[in-house]
Amino acid sequence: MQYSDKLDSLEKRFDELNAQMADPAVISDNETYRKTAKAHRDMEEIVSKYREYKTASDNLRQAQAMLVETDADIRAMAEEEVASLTPQIATLEEDLKVLLLPKDPNDDKNVVMEIRAGTGGDEATLFAAEIFRMYTRYAETLKWRVEVTDLSESEVGGVKEVIALISGDRVFSRMKYESGVHRVQRVPQTETQGRVHTSAITVAVLPEADDVEIHIEAKDLRIDTFCSSGPGGQSVNTTYSAVRITHLPTNTVVSCQDEKSQIKNREKGMRVLRSRLYELELEKQQAAISADRKKMVGSGDRSEKIRTYNFPQNRVTDHRIGLTLHQLDLVMEGRLDPFIDGLTTYYNAERLKQQAEDDPTNGAGAGRKAS
Repeated sequence: MQYSDKLDSLEKRFDELNAQMADPAVISDNETYRKTAKAHRDMEEIVSKYREYKTASDNLRQAQAMLVETDADIRAMAEEEVASLTPQIATLEEDLKVLLLPKDPNDDKNVVMEIRAGTGGDEATLFAAEIFRMYTRYAETLKWRVEVTDLSESEVGGVKEVIALISGDRVFSRMKYESGVHRVQRVPQTETQGRVHTSAITVAVLPEADDVEIHIEAKDLRIDTFCSSGPGGQSVNTTYSAVRITHLPTNTVVSCQDEKSQIKNREKGMRVLRSRLYELELEKQQAAISADRKKMVGSGDRSEKIRTYNFPQNRVTDHRIGLTLHQLDLVMEGRLDPFIDGLTTYYNAERLKQQAEDDPTNGAGAGRKAS
């Protein structure tokens, strides 16, 4: 197999982690044990799949060796085994290729889901409420927790906007392809002539932002001292107890002269500086999230669709992968796995194709780059 050396190394590392988790020294250190257990858990699936592949490969070799037997019954049994194992091994190889792809660093994160009514007026708000219920039901099947952080309801009982935090095991890995415009085709409750209308809502799925950590390098600071002014006793205007701290990369300036001690003023000034830099980082982070959100949902127009829900025909179609199910009633109850699994398979296949094209040892990729 092409990646056997890498897989052997992973298996060896997995066994080492297994041994470390039984080491009393590791067990007694909560932080070390937590990191070791996470690394072990992250490798478990691929190592298990590799061991399954090795067992199947060994069985195939044994079966192939039996094909030369003179006993007809043994040969027939061997042929049957070879016919069964060959496609199984091919499938395992493809699974291992996918598992070896670089991990999305956001896959383990919780998500912030934002659903907004788009074109379609009241009908769009009603559909937004139903889509949120659909995702809530799906979360329940996976034992995820859904917490609404903001909700704006319409006059007809729908939802103009809902923002929720969904937390659990690998939420983003399952939900990241749900972002975009969702279109509904049905007869609205307000329609008196029975005509089918088309409305749209937008869904944005964002990985929950990490807590912003501020690291201040000493070389990035200029610290000036000066005499305090104002009340403060006899030391005012006589000692250089006041502090002015300038963060050079951002040109953020903080002054503190509340305390008589220069050390205390410096400590308080650094706390204020950290808070201001924290706010700057949050603003940058929110700007990045806003840009991601804009890319995810477009303008909310009916034409920018990723999925269509057709109620009269009990049909759901995902336009990215061309998958249509006539099970809309089940989908609206949270049965989303066929779409989520299909999208995951599709995008993994695209990543494998891109990897093959970018691989300089691949003939097609090398030829393409040279042209």
